[in-house]
Parts: sequence; structure tokens; C-alpha cells
Amino acid sequence: MAQPNPYEYVIVESYRPASTAGLHGPIHVRPASGEKYPQTLHVECSKSLVRNYPVGTRIRIRAKLTDLKGGGQFLYSYFGWKYEVIDPTP
Repeated sequence: MAQPNPYEYVIVESYRPASTAGLHGPIHVRPASGEKYPQTLHVECSKSLVRNYPVGTRIRIRAKLTDLKGGGQFLYSYFGWKYEVIDPTP
């Protein structure tokens, strides 16, 4: 069941996970170090964040904490929303 959490601004970063078992693609997005959420949390967002910028780029997105029925929590950001690149060259 989706959680009734509000959307908020979060800084995230792209990264290459040590293992991609159960994941799609070699590059993923996680909350940046020092943010409110742990870096172990997955982020569902626009694929342009991993396609258009180098791995490690920090980006400010609007997201909310949610979950899937029977699944774990993750941050969700609508793919069509604008975002702000904080650090394009890590």
C-alpha cells in the first residue's frame, strides 16, 4: 500500500552497485551521503539522470518515501518532473 508521505526535495547521486542481481541496468540512483535517507534506499526516477550525466553526479529531485504491496520502501520521483544538477563532474 502506498504511504501517504509528502513530496520533498532530496539530493541523490548515480552509482554503480557492487552487484546488480535483481536490479535493472548497471547504473542506479540512491540518496546522497548526508541526506535524510540512507544510501541503501533505492530511488525510482527519470532514466535521464543516469543516461545524461556521469556516474557520481549529484542531483536535487522532488521525491517521496513509498512502498509497494509486499515490497520494501523506496524513494519515488515522477519521471517528468524537472530536476537540478548540483555537481555534474564528481
